[in-house]
Amino acid sequence: MNDNNAPYVVSLKKDDEIYICQCGKTSNAPLCDGSHKGSEGRPLGYQATKDEELYVCGCGKSANMPWCDGSHK
Repeated sequence: MNDNNAPYVVSLKKDDEIYICQCGKTSNAPLCDGSHKGSEGRPLGYQATKDEELYVCGCGKSANMPWCDGSHK
């Protein structure tokens, strides 16, 4: 989780592919660093269809994980 509970902002260009951590073990939040290996956790793959910014939950309270829904406010 983020120290200030704010969302992580991830800027992507069209066709960029990222993997968002879902296990909470990564040292490169919000992106997967492979720390889930050996567990049942799997990252969420995402490929941008356009240039965009993603807002990934940093507080752990979102009802729409892994996306920020403003619950940190």
